[in-house]
Amino acid sequence: MIAVSQGRLQDRRPLSIIDIGSNSIRLVVYEGLARSPTLLFNEKMLAGLGRGIVSTGKLDPEAVTRSMEEFRRFRALSDQAGAEHIYVLATAAAREAGNGPDFIHRAEDVLKTEIRVLSGRQEAYYSALGVISGFHPANGIAGDLGGGSLELIDINREAIGDGITLPLGGLRLQDMAKNSLVQAQKIARQELTRAKLLKGGQGRVFYAVGGTWRNLARLHMEMTNYPLGVMHHYEISADSAQAFLKQVARGEVEKVRGIEGVSKNRRSLLPYGAVVLQEIMAAMQPSKIVVSAQGVREGFLYSLLDAEEQKSDPLISAAEELALLRSRSVHHAHDLVEWTGKAFKAFGIDETEDEARYRHAACLLADIGWRAHPEYRGRQSLNIIAHASFIGVDHPGRAYLALANAYRHDGIFNDGIAPEIKALAPPRLLERARVLAAMMRVVYLLTAAMPGVMPRLKWESRGNGALALVLPASLADLYGERPAGRLAQLARITNRRLVLAVEGGPSVSVK
Repeated sequence: MIAVSQGRLQDRRPLSIIDIGSNSIRLVVYEGLARSPTLLFNEKMLAGLGRGIVSTGKLDPEAVTRSMEEFRRFRALSDQAGAEHIYVLATAAAREAGNGPDFIHRAEDVLKTEIRVLSGRQEAYYSALGVISGFHPANGIAGDLGGGSLELIDINREAIGDGITLPLGGLRLQDMAKNSLVQAQKIARQELTRAKLLKGGQGRVFYAVGGTWRNLARLHMEMTNYPLGVMHHYEISADSAQAFLKQVARGEVEKVRGIEGVSKNRRSLLPYGAVVLQEIMAAMQPSKIVVSAQGVREGFLYSLLDAEEQKSDPLISAAEELALLRSRSVHHAHDLVEWTGKAFKAFGIDETEDEARYRHAACLLADIGWRAHPEYRGRQSLNIIAHASFIGVDHPGRAYLALANAYRHDGIFNDGIAPEIKALAPPRLLERARVLAAMMRVVYLLTAAMPGVMPRLKWESRGNGALALVLPASLADLYGERPAGRLAQLARITNRRLVLAVEGGPSVSVK
């Protein structure tokens, strides 16, 4: 009998999405339908179906042949991964080409499933849902740039406003402009005059979706020596974007540092993506550009969730899953969420909505490094958390989560911990991460990472402004020098007089 791997959630049933775009086709197998979906397998092929469609009106014949071969492989991989459902989505090139219907019919025969050919409106809608699913909350204009088209749509939290599809995908624009970047800029400017919704985005966020813009953002990271290589929620200020896009739009992409990390098939389209983004910025005047790793595929998955699941917090959902998979006790993690919430109130530490979410997630993640050697638990936890495929959290929030858990293992006064990650967080978040870690360091010495103890601990006000952490008499044997020493560290960092006490028994003032 083959044992079931414990590295996967046992209540999930894999599903596949095959995304047929104008430039690339991609297979993604997900662990299951979830608020924060996890990838089991991911493969992409740059087929170039839409290359030449402007002049011929048809999908590229060689690309069609290569795609059919890849579809056979994608179907086999989906079956191998145990996908119970296969959803196939086709976008601009397939819906617009003269030979599109024949291509879809042949692809359905190979894939043995129905293909959903999305209209421009549907493509914009699912792209908007992808952005909504990935941010907490989203508010701005989302732009999804593919090989054949650009979808623009207004988003305000869960509300989806006006949208438009324009023929400004990288391959199509390159064809229309006959490889002239000067002409491409004129075409983009003219087409975007139809996007009246951009005026409503002034001062708001522009969410950049699609592989071309993600690759541009990767180059921007390299150029600015950005310390965290996580694409989702990477932010580029309007001023910084202008100079960078100007260089790329001149066709000087080979001179940009980090270009070797972009496939050669992608490089030729980067200047056209830069041209379109320049013109969007000129028309919209956004506050900043924020990159979304969530797009049509993730939006389609999100649409399959029921209303209650859609409302759940994706960051907390993902942290909960990691706690279940990697901690000694998920129940202890939940105890820690409740106990630190009460402790913050007892200490008079206020939290914004996002700060409370981050504390919640940090507590769920506090024990995911326990299997590592004690000297490396902090480093391992920090790296896992900082680079996890979390959504619903910005990069300063990631720094909070990672640093709270690094300090919890390596000490709250260790100033040498991950200076590059600390640079991402403002002082307020750094302070709260350190305080949270100090509280964790106290309570883990009383619980041995097992549930049931924290609900029985309480904070009590004492004379002279002191605050006491009180153990019930039945837990008096947990009282000792080590937890008192950790409480002294918490007292030092919060500038409070703290007492470790037992009901009806001994107590010691640690400051």
